[in-house]
Amino acid sequence: MEKTKRRNGSFIAFEYKEVVADIAQASFLIDGYENFGWEIDENVMPDTTERYSVKKGEHQHKKVVIRMKRDRKILNKMELTRLQRNFEACVAEIGNLEKEKTSRPSVLALTIGILGTAFMAGATFAVTAQPPQILLCIILAIPGFLGWILPYFLYKTGVRKQTEKITPLIEEKYDEIYEICEKGNKLLD
Repeated sequence: MEKTKRRNGSFIAFEYKEVVADIAQASFLIDGYENFGWEIDENVMPDTTERYSVKKGEHQHKKVVIRMKRDRKILNKMELTRLQRNFEACVAEIGNLEKEKTSRPSVLALTIGILGTAFMAGATFAVTAQPPQILLCIILAIPGFLGWILPYFLYKTGVRKQTEKITPLIEEKYDEIYEICEKGNKLLD
């Protein structure tokens, strides 16, 4: 999309960009994109900026649409665009690393919970059999109850370990983003 404007008698053609982001990440993205020549489109009222929710289970992730523009004839546009793509790739990697903090512990907890349920089903079938197999029911019920109780503790421990392991990687990505933004800002001068 392209729009033209006149400022002080000179012709300016703009290019536009819309980015959908979590509300918590919006300020960081705005600051980053400014280093590649983008500025917030003041023609869009901040109060009318779209906000919507994406439902995932019981949690709602609030999103905001960031609308930006920049001069189409900006100097070093090719290099700025390349740096911007690197910036966007690093932001996406940070998002993936954040998700990785909980994904493995979740899979482990769910797997153990399902195994516990299978043992409980076996215990139920053992006690309802003719004649009832009480000893087998007890033997199957113990790992069943453990499979229902342990996932919570395993999840919490797993998230803590994953966070300790992944936090340095996230910090490295932020450092890389800052270097990319610094290069982009130097090209704008």
